Amino acid sequence: MSAAPNGASEVGKAGGASEPTVLDLGLPQPVRDPALPDRVRIHEVGARDGLQNEGALVPVEVKAEFVARLAATGLRTVEATSFVHPKWVPQLADAEELMPRLAGLPAQYPGLRLPVLVPNERGLDRALAHHATEVAVFASATETFARRNLNRSADEAMAMFRPVVERAAAAGVPSRGYLSMCFGDPWEGPVPVEQVVRHGLALLEMGCVELSLGDTVGVATPGHVNTLIDAFTRSGAPVERLAVHFHDTYGQALANTLAALRSGVTVVDASAGGLGGCPYAKSATGNLATEDLVWMLNGLGVETGVDLAALTATSGWMARHLGRPSPSRTVRALLGPAD
Repeated sequence: MSAAPNGASEVGKAGGASEPTVLDLGLPQPVRDPALPDRVRIHEVGARDGLQNEGALVPVEVKAEFVARLAATGLRTVEATSFVHPKWVPQLADAEELMPRLAGLPAQYPGLRLPVLVPNERGLDRALAHHATEVAVFASATETFARRNLNRSADEAMAMFRPVVERAAAAGVPSRGYLSMCFGDPWEGPVPVEQVVRHGLALLEMGCVELSLGDTVGVATPGHVNTLIDAFTRSGAPVERLAVHFHDTYGQALANTLAALRSGVTVVDASAGGLGGCPYAKSATGNLATEDLVWMLNGLGVETGVDLAALTATSGWMARHLGRPSPSRTVRALLGPAD
C-alpha cells in the first residue's frame, strides 16, 4: 500500500467506452515444462494497487464494473480496494460505496475471493463492517520505506499489524502479508537477505496465511529471487505460503516470475493492463501485467483458469476509461489498431 498522487478530475463513466476488439492468433503454442507447477493462482491487484496510483479519480461504478469484468475472465482472487484513510489514498476513498456493489459477485462466480487492504485496526473495523472476507496488511523490509510509507519504523509497523491480524483471525477472516522492498531500496540500496527473512517470518508468525514478497522498485534479478526464496524455506517458511509481486522497471518481471515458479512458488501477483506503480518510490514503474503473465504461462502449459482474450478486452476497456494505452505488451499486441 502506498498513497497515490492527488487527482484533479474523474475519468469516463462505466458506459462510456466501447468494447475493444481482441485478435485471435491461436497462440502461443503450449510447450509443457515439467519443472514448473501444473497450476498458478494469480492474485489480481489492478483494481486496488493499480487504480490507487492513477492521477485521476475513477468513478465507483467504473471500479465495480472493472472488478466484475476481472472476475468474469476466470480470475478467482481480485483485490478489490483499500480501507486506508482517504487523506492518504483519495483514489480509494469510495471503499464503503464500492463494497456493496460487489456483494453479489462471489455467488455469481463460485470461489471468487475479494480481499481488501487494511492499514490498521480502524481500517479493519471498516472492512469488517462491510463484510470483507479477506484482508491484507502492508509492511516494509527497510526502515526508510517504512518511515516514508507507514510513518513509523519497520518494527513499529509490525507491532501495529499484530492486533489487526489477530482480530481478523478471531473473526474468521484470513490475512495476507505484503512485504515491500525485498530486493532493493532506492534510499538504502541492497537489502540483506536475512533482514527480509526476519520481517517476512514476523508476518507469518503473527498469523498471516500468505506472504507476498515485493520487488517494489523492480530491481530484482532471477538469481536474487532464487536466493531469497531458498532463504525463506531454509528458515522454515513453507513455500506454499509464499507469493511474489514484481514490478517491471528493468524488464525483469517475467524472468523473475519464472525463477520463482522454478523455486516452488505457485502464487503470483499481477495487475490487469500493467496498472500501478509506487509514488513513494519514484523509480518504480507498473506492476507485472496480468496479460503478459498469462501469455507466458499459457505457452508453458501452466493452468491459470484465465481467459486471455476476455482479460485483454477488460484491460483495453479500462485503458479507454483512463484515456491512455495500456502498458502491457500483450494487450497492445492483441488489441485491434483502433485500441
